[in-house]
This record gives sequence, C-alpha cells and structure tokens, in this order.
Amino acid sequence: MEVQWYPGHMAKTRRMIVEQVKQVDIVVEILDARIPISSRNPDIDAMVGAKPRLIVLNRADQADEQMNRLWADWFRRQGYGVLLTDCKSGAGVAQFVPTIRERLKEQIARWTEKGQVGRPVRAMVVGVPNVGKSTFINKVAGRKSAKAQNKPGVTRGRQWITVSGGLELLDTPGILWPKFEDQSVGLNLAYTGAVKDAIMDLETLASHLMGLLARRYPQAIADRYKITVDPAAQDWELLEAAGRKRGFLISGGEVDLERMARVLLEEYRSGKLGRFTLETPDDLEAKNHDKAD
Repeated sequence: MEVQWYPGHMAKTRRMIVEQVKQVDIVVEILDARIPISSRNPDIDAMVGAKPRLIVLNRADQADEQMNRLWADWFRRQGYGVLLTDCKSGAGVAQFVPTIRERLKEQIARWTEKGQVGRPVRAMVVGVPNVGKSTFINKVAGRKSAKAQNKPGVTRGRQWITVSGGLELLDTPGILWPKFEDQSVGLNLAYTGAVKDAIMDLETLASHLMGLLARRYPQAIADRYKITVDPAAQDWELLEAAGRKRGFLISGGEVDLERMARVLLEEYRSGKLGRFTLETPDDLEAKNHDKAD
C-alpha cells in the first residue's frame, strides 16, 4: 500500500527551517518513541547541518519500556542528547531546560566569557506532523502558546515562544519528506496518525497493524481481543477474528471490518492496547545492511 503525503505547505516549511536555523543555538527533534526512526525526517540532518541536537522521545509512556532504554542508548551513541517524555502527563518535561543547558554548557561558558551573561538560549523545535510537538511546547512553556490538536498539519507558521529559564523556542510546522523509500516507514507513520487517515484504506492499514502487533506482541493481542494468534494466519484474518469476537457483525453474519479497523487504530493510538514499540535498533541495522548490499 503506497503512502504518500507531501502538501505544498511542507515545501514552504522546509525553506523556513533552512533559513531560521542560523538564528538558533540548538535543534530539538521531537520523535514518537513508538517509531523512533520512522518518525524521524531523514532530511533534517541536511537542513540543520552541524547544529547541536537534542532528541526528545515523546509518548514514551505508550512505548515499550525496554525499547525506550535501548533507543535512548542508541541515540546517545550517535552523539545526540536524549530526553524521554510524556507530554500529556508532563513526565520528563521538567528536565528539558536543564538538558538543553547541559548540552550547550560550553557555548554558554563562551557567552559568559564575552560578558553575555543571561543571553537566552534559542532552540528550534522540529518534528513530523502529530508527533506531539505543540503539546510538548505548551507543557514546557506552562501555557497554551502553540496550537495543539490531535490531527496532523495544525501548526502552519513559525512561532517564537519564551520559556522561563532563559530559553526561547521556535515552533515549526510538522514536516514529512517527499517520498517514503521504505513503505514500512509510511505505514508506521500512518499507524500513529502522522498522515491523514483519509488518504488510505483503513481496513488494509489496520490489517497490517494487526499483523505487526501479532508478530511482536502476540500475547497482548490475544489478551485484548480474546483471539488465538496463529502465526500462519493472514493479517486480515486476525482483524476479522477480533471483529467477530467483539460482535461487529453486519447482514449475512459478515464482520464489519471497517468498524474493527477504526477500533484497532483508536485503541493503539490511545494506548489502550498497551505499550508497544514498532521498530528496534536491530531493524535499523538490518535495513542499513540491506542498503549496503
């Protein structure tokens, strides 16, 4: 299933990031902890150059705890600062300003030597649509400064937000990239709601998600939907079995797959299903190995 979504405003956002990055001291990448690589725009490196970077693994409360630790260690080995957060509860957010200042302590020391005591740190916040970027900024700022809505593509223009602790944040619209070379990336973004549901077939999307969860977290699926997770079953058969168990039937005794698809996606996105991480550092290493071959 091809997943493509690159509205015109994203090209404009790309230009804006390239222009504004010269004015900031650090770039903060908000990632979805459930899909740390798929939610990471591969064009960001080229856009922001050598600017210091902080990776925020958001929605860590919905991701596998063990995988959170593995991914945090992996990003640190790449030379990034890392912070795990849950924007809804605010967990981890209090460490944001101290983490930024620690990341830039050498730069801040140079400012002090030049007599620029109290100079504000300016940070650009970037991320794909619906990754929780605006909600994160609002938590950090302690007020509703950035537009936040549970659908992709809400933040349209750049916004500067002043935060206590001598920090100024530049909020940017969510930005995807023109083409998903790896279709699993497009699917992962679709599962989490980073691309609009209206552009794809929900039954197919939910079938793929059911199959992925059944392979990685079979017991969780079995417990939630009271079905037997047969490794030989097709993805859509598992979705159908779950729908039948839920009593989602239509005329002729057929399962209402569209209804079950919406339920699965809603329960996954809301965290009702459990804490799942859909990709691992090993997956990334395998993909890089395949590219090298």
